[in-house]
Amino acid sequence: MKKLLALILTIVMAVTVFGTAFAEAVDAANIADQPEFDVMTLGNYKYKEDYISLYDQVGSGITIADVEEDEETGFGYITVDGEKKLLGLDFLTMAMVYNCTPAGEYETEDDVYAAWWRLYITRWNYLLPEVPLYSNEYYDLYNAKIKGVQEYPTNPFWGPHKALIDWSSEKEDNSIILGNHTELSGQFRVPSFGKSSPGASDNDIGMLTTGLSTVETTKEGAFAWNDTVVDAHEEKYNEDGTLTYTIKIKDDLKFSDGSAITAKDYIAFTMASHTPVYTEAASRETNGRILFGWEGAYQLYTGPGSEEGTKEFAGIHLIDEYTFSVTVTADYANYFYKISYAGFDAQPAAAYLGEGVEIKDDGNGCYLSDEFYAKDEEGKYLQAAKIKKLCTDTSAENYAEFPWSGPYVVKSFDNSDATAILEKNEYYKGNYEGATPKIGKIIYKKTVSETQIEDFKAGGLDVIAAITGGADTDNALKLADESNGAYVYTHYSRAGYGKLGFRADYGPAQFTSVRQAIALCMDRAQFAKDFTGGYGGVVDGPYYTGSWMYKAAVEQGMLLDSYATSADAAIEVLEADGWVWNADGTPYTGEGIRYKAIPADKINENDKNYKSVDGAYKTEEVNGVYLMPLVINWYGTTPNEFTDLLQTGFRENDNVKKVGMAVYNTLGDFAPMLDELYQQAAYGFYSGTPMYCAFNFATGFNSAAYDYAFNMTIDPALYDDYSQYYIKDYADILWLK
Repeated sequence: MKKLLALILTIVMAVTVFGTAFAEAVDAANIADQPEFDVMTLGNYKYKEDYISLYDQVGSGITIADVEEDEETGFGYITVDGEKKLLGLDFLTMAMVYNCTPAGEYETEDDVYAAWWRLYITRWNYLLPEVPLYSNEYYDLYNAKIKGVQEYPTNPFWGPHKALIDWSSEKEDNSIILGNHTELSGQFRVPSFGKSSPGASDNDIGMLTTGLSTVETTKEGAFAWNDTVVDAHEEKYNEDGTLTYTIKIKDDLKFSDGSAITAKDYIAFTMASHTPVYTEAASRETNGRILFGWEGAYQLYTGPGSEEGTKEFAGIHLIDEYTFSVTVTADYANYFYKISYAGFDAQPAAAYLGEGVEIKDDGNGCYLSDEFYAKDEEGKYLQAAKIKKLCTDTSAENYAEFPWSGPYVVKSFDNSDATAILEKNEYYKGNYEGATPKIGKIIYKKTVSETQIEDFKAGGLDVIAAITGGADTDNALKLADESNGAYVYTHYSRAGYGKLGFRADYGPAQFTSVRQAIALCMDRAQFAKDFTGGYGGVVDGPYYTGSWMYKAAVEQGMLLDSYATSADAAIEVLEADGWVWNADGTPYTGEGIRYKAIPADKINENDKNYKSVDGAYKTEEVNGVYLMPLVINWYGTTPNEFTDLLQTGFRENDNVKKVGMAVYNTLGDFAPMLDELYQQAAYGFYSGTPMYCAFNFATGFNSAAYDYAFNMTIDPALYDDYSQYYIKDYADILWLK
């Protein structure tokens, strides 16, 4: 196994240590100098006074050419004030999307991004904030009357709701029946309205019915200008560091009712949704920090006589009937995926602004005429109620009141069985490839995994997407192979994986050595084979092997550890990190559970109280030093085949026992598991006392933007809201004192 044991000081101990001599031995080992202990104590220090993140301090002044790479480990280093600094997760994820200026041997922004990405994946692979356990193959099963599915297949970035624009139907009514396991709410105009996370089904229909975007996601998972819609575009950096996109749309675009689409229809929703009017309607504020002039100005304007803010949205300009511009703040102007900020959909202006409201621009930015801010006798915005009705009313009359811009329009939604009916938009000009729909009608409904095959055979479904797992895949393929051509299938590799995740700031799982030891104890390749039935494999980091950046990073020589199964290697890692004690402070000799010594001034209250689920093992105090047991409290969701397999692959794993570790398991529902992971009662289940440091669930990389900026932060102002793994990489700490 690739090792960086020089980063972790080996504890020097006598053969037998008792009483006060134990505490002295801990001090002699210089445990306080170990990087992980510095991370544990960050709560006792003030950000920007005692420490700061390396990226916040010097990141903007560094280019990829300043990075020195270690040939053996693949790690990146920079020199700051004459001192060599290892680059951590926060630095690399920020640089990856905000510092892609070509330099040195890297000639394009893509080259630079791939280099930062490679360094990030390498660092991630060493710290191992979660253990990938399987990356499955997905199979889509089709009614053979749906044509074009093999010529125009789905992939992780291009689901059936996008791919069907290239398909046709030989069914009598020229229809296709789609399904999804998530509930449809009927909220299709703005699926995210009033929600922090819209449902997948609502999102699918939102994409089918709102379109003609200036920037689209391609089949390959990239952002691209939509030449079907955009007549011309210009990108300009301004003297103040902001970035302005000027976009001219074509003059022949139409809504589903045949009415003309103009520039106002591209900016109206953004104008409306960033006001207090929309905030009142949705009961939550739209985040507009990316756009110049919103924060502290346009967001605070409440209408005529407003004491704060300005009515002009300085970052949006209406240039002529078919041309508008949008300006991005300096903080986001160098974003690698900045083209996405120029992505605007066509949405009927009157739907969000109301009758008689105009968008004007006197040169200082667009603004809405005063009628938009009209209030009733109780001081409520009249338009807020109309916007709420527009976005939440599921009646056919509400869907028909305003036209749609996507390839399909919503005709009806049945609340009783959560089924939506969509019909082709005859005026839709096409997607970024110019494709227009051939299928006349879409029936979209909720499906149940246990009964979807029977529903499919009975004609109640034309597509079952993302079938995975050995038994389910076997059944689906057998059904197609024995159908005499009635059914067909396609398949693709998943962009994501099932994993054992950790609360990487609590209990034993906060230590890199423990996470590495868990990976070394498990036979991940066999686990993946067992779980997927041979329809999948395993990856060594948070990536999709089909992505462009993975392929580029491999070409650049990315180094990753596969963590080949080895109890001996796990023991070596644990011993190097100080898991060498018994509960009473005597040296560990190979029997029972290992303990790690933590000085009193380095441990927090949660870790002082850490114990196994049954209380059999707990953190012990011995002469002012705390000994934490190598016990993993794991929360598994049920019913879940993944959880079932972890019982033998993890909890009862012989290697786990051999290295001096124990795993305790609690089974429960998904929402309580999330509360335990968050250590807060987001769903009302958390007791207030942390218990679990390991969890099993899945993650995906289906977005065109691979962006984890802020998700690896060590800034306490951002940590609770943004942290991806609750990890604080010690390489990101720059001590100021």
